[in-house]
Parts: sequence; structure tokens; C-alpha cells
Amino acid sequence: MERHGGRGTRTAGSGDADGGAHTVRRAYVGSFTSAGGLGVTAARLDPRTGALTPTGSTAEVADPSFLALGPGGAVLYAVSETDEGAVAAFDTTGPAPRLLGAPRPVGGSGPTHLAHTAGHLVTAHYGSGGVSALPVGADGTPGPVTGLVRHRGSGPDPERQSAPHAHQVVPAPDGSLLTVDLGTDSVRVCALDPATGGLTVRGETALRPGSGPRHLAFHPSGAYVYVLSELAPTLTVCRWEARTGALVPLGDVRLRPPRAPGVGYPSALAVSPDGRFVWAAVRGDDTLAVLELDGDGERARPVAAVPTGGHWPRDLTYDPRGRRLYVAHERSGDVTWFDVDPRTGVPSRAGAAPAPAASCVVLA
Repeated sequence: MERHGGRGTRTAGSGDADGGAHTVRRAYVGSFTSAGGLGVTAARLDPRTGALTPTGSTAEVADPSFLALGPGGAVLYAVSETDEGAVAAFDTTGPAPRLLGAPRPVGGSGPTHLAHTAGHLVTAHYGSGGVSALPVGADGTPGPVTGLVRHRGSGPDPERQSAPHAHQVVPAPDGSLLTVDLGTDSVRVCALDPATGGLTVRGETALRPGSGPRHLAFHPSGAYVYVLSELAPTLTVCRWEARTGALVPLGDVRLRPPRAPGVGYPSALAVSPDGRFVWAAVRGDDTLAVLELDGDGERARPVAAVPTGGHWPRDLTYDPRGRRLYVAHERSGDVTWFDVDPRTGVPSRAGAAPAPAASCVVLA
């Protein structure tokens, strides 16, 4: 896991208006400061072309490797992926993100993911293997930890799975939290008490030993969940039973041919807003795997693998219309955008913007 540092703020550009006929949108890029990243960068997004134009950055927080927007988009949250582990809040109304107060400890090391739900920030800690909850105040800043769950267990890979490694925490449509643990080859279902901020584990679903699950995403219907595994490059289709809070694995889909040369480590996935496609970024291969879903989302079929145009794609996201994908390349240091064929789901590269040590990209 990378470690990074650096402080300071850099601003360029002027606000959000582009003077054109299209509504301007924004993007935010997280990066590893100790690897030369700029911290958290804001950019204008041209809705006609998809192009990103950076407007300002701040490196006041070390290693803001994952970002999430609060309700309405006025506040942006970032983990600080350090041994100490923290979250930070940023005001997004200016050309550069502005830090709101001091970063808040999360009660675990190496946080890699966070989400805003039910008036709280929930964070996943890769280093110490757990999940925490922090209440969000009226000003958008997080308070002290109110709930903490420490994962237990291990997996068969002695180098990567000797201990728990919670990699992601995702709110379910019913308010449950799903936590993906690469070290224990499992997904836990947790409950967050909105009144107290307490966390409790309701159940745990075991996945294939040694698969190393990393991220998951829901189908738009809320009935199915797609779990992306890093150590065995597969996508596991699961049924989500909201009434009982159970995750039921249905089958695995390979993201690489069985005898493909080199290595491939899946990192992130996205589901199209219409529920027809899943895209998965694969590091090493540096490809976007395209999978077509059946009518209700229960089955996934690989249809293409498209080069990402950069090195080590760590994150990807899509615009709300599903017309474009954005990929953050950590090692080549850029964010690349793609136009998506609405019929086939296959993306084609449309442009790129420099973003040193990029680790995450979110759209506003």
C-alpha cells in the first residue's frame, strides 16, 4: 500500500461558467501525494465532449486516495490512506477544493473507501481490516467515530490474505452496508443505527477462497450485486435479498481468458444506469472489460476488452446518462474518458487530462 505526503494549495482557472449553452459540470480527482500527486483536484467537465479542464488542487491532506460527494455536492469527502487513517471534508464552491477543519481519525489504518449515508460517513480500512462510522455535522464536517467493526479472518494467499483487509463499504438500497474484504474472501452485511451511529454485523457471505474481493456495485433494480475480485480476476453475480439482508452468490464470470499472458488485477467496476452493461478496470492488462447483462441482471456475459490508454487503471466512473466512462490511471498519471456505444456498451477513447498518481475520479 502506497504512502504519501505533501501540503499546499494550487489554484488555476476561474469558477464554473463556460459561457456556452450547456450546463457545466465538475469532476474531482483524488491522488497519492507521496507519489507526486496533487492531492484533490477539481476540474470543469464539458458535457458536449466530456473533456476535463483542471481548475485547482489542494494537497493539505496526505494520500486522499478515494473521494465521495455529500448530498447536493457542496461538500466533498476524502480518505487519508495513511497508517493513522483519517477522513477530511472539502468545500467545493470555489475553483479549488477548500479544506473544512482538520482531518478526523477513523479508528483504523489505511482507509481506502468511504460513503455518505444516513447522516454519517462510513469508511473501510484496508490496513487494520474494519469499518467505522462518523456522524456528519450541519456544516458538513465529520465528528468522532461512533461505530467501529473490526473484521476477523484470513485467506489462503500468505502475502495478501494473512489478515482482514476491508477494501470498500457500500450502502444498500434498504440502508444496510455491504463491506468487501479482500483478506477474508467475504462480504459482510452491517447495520448502521442512524440515531447512535453504531455499527453491527448482520451476516457474512463467503466467496471463493483466494479470490480477494475488492469492490462491488448494485444493479439499478437493487436485486443483484456484482462483486469484483482482485486476486482471481472474476466478477461474481449475487442476488441481494433485502428482506433478510442476505447476499447469495450465483456464479463467477472470468474477466481474462484462462491462458492470457501477463497479469491482471481488477480494481473497480461500474454498472450502466440502464442496467444493461458492467465495466471493470483491470490493472496489468490495462483494459476495460465489458460485460453484457441479461434482462433482469442475473447473468453477465463478456463481450469485449478495450485498452484503457494508460497504465494501472485504479478507478472508473460513468456519467449519469451512461454515455461516457472516466478512468483514473495511477502510474501513467492521467484521467482518460471514453464515449460508450449505446448499443454494444463498448467504450472508445475520446481524450485524457494529466493527473499525477491519480487514484479516484468522481463526477458532480
